[in-house]
Amino acid sequence: MTDVIQERICVAITGASGSLYALRLIEVLVKAGKPVDVIISKAAQLVFATEVNLAIPAKPQAQAEFLAKHFAVDANLVRAFGREDWMAPWASGSGQPGPVVVCPCSTGTLSAIATGASNNLIERAADVALKERRQLILVPRETPYSEIHLQNMLSLTRMGAVILPASPGFYHQPETIEQLIDFVVARILNQLNISQQLMPAWGKDNDHQESNV
Repeated sequence: MTDVIQERICVAITGASGSLYALRLIEVLVKAGKPVDVIISKAAQLVFATEVNLAIPAKPQAQAEFLAKHFAVDANLVRAFGREDWMAPWASGSGQPGPVVVCPCSTGTLSAIATGASNNLIERAADVALKERRQLILVPRETPYSEIHLQNMLSLTRMGAVILPASPGFYHQPETIEQLIDFVVARILNQLNISQQLMPAWGKDNDHQESNV
């Protein structure tokens, strides 16, 4: 197995609101030279068109070419797989060993992963990550959470997944939507142990005095 294959990161995109988080995450990864494999659900295609007026092609090869061109990066850095491509490397524990990030993660996908449904490649890729004890990061974007959502998050956390809600903070005094997006993307990159310059670490380069609290 080559080093390039070992470094690939799976970014799965579902139909939850928050397509900008997925786009920014892919952009930062590929521009840092990290190979990315993308799985885009049909609902996610509709969300892209609604939220960012972006017409994502239906066929995986066209999706990969579209994203590589959109981010102006080498075509080899982006691959795409169909939601029912059961021969994709992410469908098996003997395939890709890299991390899986579902961003944004709909509560329906959250439920399917928690119960091991594996009805499509996104759910199966997450299922494989869990069973192989590999990194799985789920980025839900929903509010408020029902007891069902919270129970599924608790179950997945106990299984080893990281639940990273798309909840940007404000202590960095953001002035643009892009800065709010980068806050969440930076947290994902930190979990992936990938160096990032989007957000400084807490306490770094801050001129502050020690609190008495």
